Amino acid sequence: MPFYTYQNATEESCEYCRLGFEVLQRLNAEPVQLCPECGNKVKKVISVPNVTMGTKHLTTDKKAEEKGFTKYKRAGKGVYEKTAGKGPKYISSD
Repeated sequence: MPFYTYQNATEESCEYCRLGFEVLQRLNAEPVQLCPECGNKVKKVISVPNVTMGTKHLTTDKKAEEKGFTKYKRAGKGVYEKTAGKGPKYISSD
């Protein structure tokens, strides 16, 4: 579920909605209409998404094996060689 940021939509506001607040909501949830503190109208603010970069360290052979997965690497056309975990050394489409 994503966090959505809301901010006051009128001249009247409390400090809570003037500064903006975040709400954890389902994607299909109705947007918040009123400030939970003062009851004035609020609007959803478009913000930059949080994107995680550099996840290569999460997909290492060692990590896959530790978590109980088997990892294969393509060794040729229709042939895959095991690089981590349990299972046959090669998988072939033959």
